[in-house]
Amino acid sequence: MQTILEQIAADPELDSIEPLMMLVDALRPAAHARDNGAAERVQILIALLQVRAAHATALRHYLLRLLSTRRQTSLYTDVGVLSDGGFFTELFRRLSYRLLPPALDERYLLDCLDLILPHRRDHVWMAEVPPELWLSLADTVNRSAGADAESAKSDADAIGKTVTELLQAIQILSYRISAIGTEPELIRIYTDVKAFESPFLMQNVELHRYLSAYMQPAQLPAQPSGAAGDDETPDHVLVMLDQCDDVIEKIRKTTLRVGTSIALTYRLVRLAQNIQRLRTLLSLIDRRAAPLPDPERGKTAPPAGEKHRTALMLGLELIEAHNRKYAVRELFTSNINLLARNVTENASRTGEHYIAEDRPQYRAMLRSASGAGIVIGFIAMLKLLASYLHAAPLVEAFLFSMNYSLGFMLIHVLHFTVATKQPAMTASRIAAGVHSRDGRNIDLDSLSDLVVKVIRTQFIAVAGNLLLAFPVAYLIALAYGGLFGQPPVSPDKARHLLHDIDPFTSPALFYAAIAGVCLFLAGLISGYYDNKALYTRMGQRIARVKWLKRRLGAQRVERLGDYLESNLGGLMGNFYFGILLGSLGTVGFLLGLPIDIRHITFSAANFAIALVGLQGQVSLQNVLVAIVGVLAIGTVNLWVSFSLALIVALRSRQIRFRHGAQLMKLLIARFLKRPLDFVIAPKTLIPDPREAETDG
Repeated sequence: MQTILEQIAADPELDSIEPLMMLVDALRPAAHARDNGAAERVQILIALLQVRAAHATALRHYLLRLLSTRRQTSLYTDVGVLSDGGFFTELFRRLSYRLLPPALDERYLLDCLDLILPHRRDHVWMAEVPPELWLSLADTVNRSAGADAESAKSDADAIGKTVTELLQAIQILSYRISAIGTEPELIRIYTDVKAFESPFLMQNVELHRYLSAYMQPAQLPAQPSGAAGDDETPDHVLVMLDQCDDVIEKIRKTTLRVGTSIALTYRLVRLAQNIQRLRTLLSLIDRRAAPLPDPERGKTAPPAGEKHRTALMLGLELIEAHNRKYAVRELFTSNINLLARNVTENASRTGEHYIAEDRPQYRAMLRSASGAGIVIGFIAMLKLLASYLHAAPLVEAFLFSMNYSLGFMLIHVLHFTVATKQPAMTASRIAAGVHSRDGRNIDLDSLSDLVVKVIRTQFIAVAGNLLLAFPVAYLIALAYGGLFGQPPVSPDKARHLLHDIDPFTSPALFYAAIAGVCLFLAGLISGYYDNKALYTRMGQRIARVKWLKRRLGAQRVERLGDYLESNLGGLMGNFYFGILLGSLGTVGFLLGLPIDIRHITFSAANFAIALVGLQGQVSLQNVLVAIVGVLAIGTVNLWVSFSLALIVALRSRQIRFRHGAQLMKLLIARFLKRPLDFVIAPKTLIPDPREAETDG
């Protein structure tokens, strides 16, 4: 480091970034070093500069010269802020630049960072250095101002150039906020903000007023020492930015009710990033050197030391964002989580219908699940008959898929319930019941009550499916044998069906896990299309289709639109779930991979058909193994789909739930005290005393 500092001091007009690259290399720890060591190196550099003030002066002049001869604005406005191309454009840009990086132009400070901090983990070791050391280094360099007038003037000009670049960045960010905040898509979602009253426009008006006063301080009346006039402070701009944040939050809450899109979510994230960056830059140019209380707003300017800390935090933020500018994970994290929140929110509202609160709802769920069991009995037989066509693999996959899809859609239209479709919905409902974002102050009693309700509702739904699917499939198989003179399956085929659900000698449980993933995906698809139907106002759009109105009449078309807007998610989720169940086996066959599905209700129906095919020639052991297999397949179906749905729902709400052990203790205590609560619903809905106290 001593040699590098001497090289910098030897040439007062040095304009190359190579000495800075060498200095950073000297501070950077070894790639595989166990101990960071960067903090010790920074301390050594501080000590060298304190001992030799001339080196500190030369380093200060060198750094300011680098800043003054580079264009800085793009660094402040673009790094760490999403581009205006949209989600997929940004995704493609990052992927393409990872394969073929863009060309660099050293006239821009943004591109110089690629040479000074080229390693992806540079931000890690820099962040591990205590902030006090970086601030001490900056203070050591700042105190070493040039002694001669020419050097002092040169440094002042360089600082002025940086301030000018900051002001340009502030104006660009303000214009961006105005443009994004007044786009028709945002105004359509939140119509309460009128264009001429929009805080997104007013912040730009206030900013111009502030910058006009900032750029012409000599024309303003003299202020007391340490004070600043109202026009010289950014407080009015900050108030407008607060209002912009409020509008963004209201738009996000509205999208939970009316739906959202990837484009809208991307715009909201980009808008929030621009607002936050503008706040940071405003705090850096604020002339107030000490906190001055404002009796009307109660706000103060940041103290000088706080400004230095803000500048340090901004620098570390820019370095991290620059090192990770081609990372795809952050792009998905900032955008997809918000979209997933809307998808799972719709699934959560659907999940409320899958929870039986009292005995009447419990019986209604039993009837609904029983109706689905009847339909599934027919679906299982039709699938078996379709296999006898011995069609080409893709044709067979199409027939199987349409059989499942149309059957599941019929179940939805008839308001029946497939038990395994519940977990993807009820998991979102449970996640919605966890209100705390940091995992604290969660009402575990209410959450445990909700889990108990979900468990008993799931139990009666599975029971309803099985109690009807098995006998209906058995009766259909008997009727087939009576009509055609032979069972629907041969003894060999029947034994094959029994082997397929054997959890000990076949991969039935692995295939059941694959089916659980399909159930989870079907839940996401349902939430996605529910969100899409709300966001695009599908009901109103269908009501405007002229040829439909001519053929069906205006009232019927309006009812059709309302039905599809409310049920599109359920219909499409069932349709795609049927395609997954019907085609995965063929995909596994074509690819030579062990891919297939096992579903509890279809396994029970196949068990019944196999019993008819064997004509009673089956051992008790085989029957018991088949029963265990059906129940094990159902358990895996439910557990996999529920776990995946709960993980996605919690992450989409940015919830870190750390009370699993406490919740499990409450559930075990509840089971030991009232085990029937997990199986049978109460006769009437028991009011929550906490809610009564709140109402009172």
